[in-house]
Amino acid sequence: MSVNEEEKFRELLRDFDAAMLVTRTTEGQLRARPMAVADVQPGGELWFVTERHSGKMEEIARDAHVNVVMQATHKFVSISGTAAPVDERRKVAELWNEAWKVWFPGGKDDPGLILLRVHGDAGEYWDNTGTGGIKYLIEAGRAYLSGTKPDVAGDPKVHGKVAL
Repeated sequence: MSVNEEEKFRELLRDFDAAMLVTRTTEGQLRARPMAVADVQPGGELWFVTERHSGKMEEIARDAHVNVVMQATHKFVSISGTAAPVDERRKVAELWNEAWKVWFPGGKDDPGLILLRVHGDAGEYWDNTGTGGIKYLIEAGRAYLSGTKPDVAGDPKVHGKVAL
């Protein structure tokens, strides 16, 4: 079965439970912070829980463009898109994870808790595991010995870009 880039991207997204959310500060600097992934929708939409009055929410109110980066030992995903707060208690109850009570002592009804939805516009991934990882290691070894760069272009098991 041939894997296409969109299938591979969605498969990789399901592997992550944490991400770095990148926003732009008022001074124009990029700022990243770790976030627990609450949910991943098939179309590349991501959900997070956050503090209603946090700095990230102020930054998103001024500039909704964000980047979400996910990393494991040999897997990497990047999503560019826009973020928006969602104040829906029904959705909070649907996504609630008891581990979040550390940050929201009032539980799913904590008044400071709000959802953050990221609508992805574009995504990119790198996967150096499985057969794609073996191919990468072979290409990397060949490149090292020949003084060139590894050739993994065009292999959706290893790298791909998707429009979301």
